[in-house]
Amino acid sequence: MAERKPRKDAARNRAAAFTAADTLFAECRSPDEVTMADIAAAAGVGKGTLFRAFGDRTGLIHALVTARLEPLRVAVEEGPPPLGPDTPPLERVPALLDAVLCFKLDNRHLALALETSGSDSPYSTDHYDRWHALLRDLLERVPGLSGSDFTAHALLAATRADLVAYLAGQKAVPREELREQLTKFTAGVLGSGT
Repeated sequence: MAERKPRKDAARNRAAAFTAADTLFAECRSPDEVTMADIAAAAGVGKGTLFRAFGDRTGLIHALVTARLEPLRVAVEEGPPPLGPDTPPLERVPALLDAVLCFKLDNRHLALALETSGSDSPYSTDHYDRWHALLRDLLERVPGLSGSDFTAHALLAATRADLVAYLAGQKAVPREELREQLTKFTAGVLGSGT
């Protein structure tokens, strides 16, 4: 059966909700300050419309982050090196971590909102699970590296949204310096020193 296209008003409401949420999260001091009522009012839709479309605040944040991550997902699953599946692990792992860091730098407010909402731990989100599984599987193919599960967690910890927000925001570490430091850290962990 063919998938139904969403109604035009539903698509318009979704786009308005994404724009409103994006703006509100970018302007707030803490992601906890932004409510579904705030997003509905800013989007010009009823609160019930948001709850029907997304379930809850976490569902809305998740949907927005998923939409933003789509180009990266395609690059990782189908794209050319260095992100694509045909890349050797020692090249792909640093490229993946750099892509995650850049995504979180570019979408800091949304990444922070996602990592701090809806669960007791940022480690229990679908996004985290997918990145961790991909890195773990790649690390298992690195000769001489043991503890791929822990190593994947440790490498991802360097890209946590709260750490990225602290370093890029409060410490004002420039983007390229953060990327360079992550590359050096990753190389040290992988034993490929650069």
